[in-house]
Amino acid sequence: MSTTLAESKRIVIVGLRNAGKSSVINNIFEKDVSIVSDTPGTTTDPVTRKIELGNLGPCAIVDTAGLDESGILGNKRKNKSLERLKIADIVLFVSRADIDVTDEERAIVRALISQKTPFLFILTCIDLKESSNKIEWASDYSPIKVNNSVGFGFSILRKKLSSIKIATNHEFTPVEGLVTEGDFVILVTPIDLAAPKGRLIAPQVETIRDLLDRDCGIMVVKDRELREFYNKIGIRPKLVITDSQAFSQVAADIPEDQPLTSFSILFARKKGNLNSFIKGVEAIENTPKGAKILVMESCSHHKQADDIGTVKIPRLFKQLVREDVEFDFTRKLPIDVKLEKYYMVIHCGGCMITAKTMLDRMEIVEKNGTYITNYGLFLGWANGLLPRALKPLLRNL
Repeated sequence: MSTTLAESKRIVIVGLRNAGKSSVINNIFEKDVSIVSDTPGTTTDPVTRKIELGNLGPCAIVDTAGLDESGILGNKRKNKSLERLKIADIVLFVSRADIDVTDEERAIVRALISQKTPFLFILTCIDLKESSNKIEWASDYSPIKVNNSVGFGFSILRKKLSSIKIATNHEFTPVEGLVTEGDFVILVTPIDLAAPKGRLIAPQVETIRDLLDRDCGIMVVKDRELREFYNKIGIRPKLVITDSQAFSQVAADIPEDQPLTSFSILFARKKGNLNSFIKGVEAIENTPKGAKILVMESCSHHKQADDIGTVKIPRLFKQLVREDVEFDFTRKLPIDVKLEKYYMVIHCGGCMITAKTMLDRMEIVEKNGTYITNYGLFLGWANGLLPRALKPLLRNL
């Protein structure tokens, strides 16, 4: 199984139309992976390709539309490109050496400096007559000069790209600090209508691999088989990890003193700030009359009749907290909505986004005075299993 996009470093390529962004990508990959044309606006939507780059490891390179797009459709394309900039770990800014610097280009570079995203300045079309205006401006940013037609300069670009040090917070692996070599762990993975056909979901796969890397024994069972196999094995598991939606049944089928948590809670620690999520779940009981709650997911899956985000969580919230709350649902952080109107955001486990994206979302939400928690913590609270489901993790924060 290849490294998921959520675990890859995001390298976003930006610049004006016809700056040579797609050709830069093709030269980095040393093959044609992006369509190239002299027609302005060839790249319409962001296109992502995966690659291994030296010390950076697995990366996802994102080709974007030109930031000088205009018109209704052009502005939509430009906004999509700007959205990708927000999740970038590294930016490759591409500019033509033969054309004078524009106000849009100056604004892009100022924005990159302001948001403190590492970036490389790439000058293309160096085989044409250079603009003294552009060269003088670019000199402040140690530009890398390349010729897309013959591949000149790309060995230097790859070397500099691979050597970039990305400042990141420590990201926990799923079971880091929770198990040691030789421990035995049970994973409970319900197979219902919402489960993908023929495979496990990403958090389950990552957790299995992490346990194997730590030389642990693993048993994977469906929720309805847990009691039988738990009583058969004859040894006490170090930990039972379940899908959050099966919390209630799993807790009923194992001893009360058996350490228990969920995949979603593991990912609350892995992807986000667990303390902030806990603060959010503690605020549930103080939800004011008529409050608005935003449920946010980060992947596109087919909704079932009893969908967790749009059906189960709103139903449980109204049953256990108050009926007069209003729920909205989104798959991305809304940029045109005032988040302060929401009392709380309840986010999915975030297995399909990077930790940087999750932490950025949390920061934006909390700056607006809104609480945030995630599916696993909410369902643990709703089933009366907090602090039990948090106890294994709180010892290792």
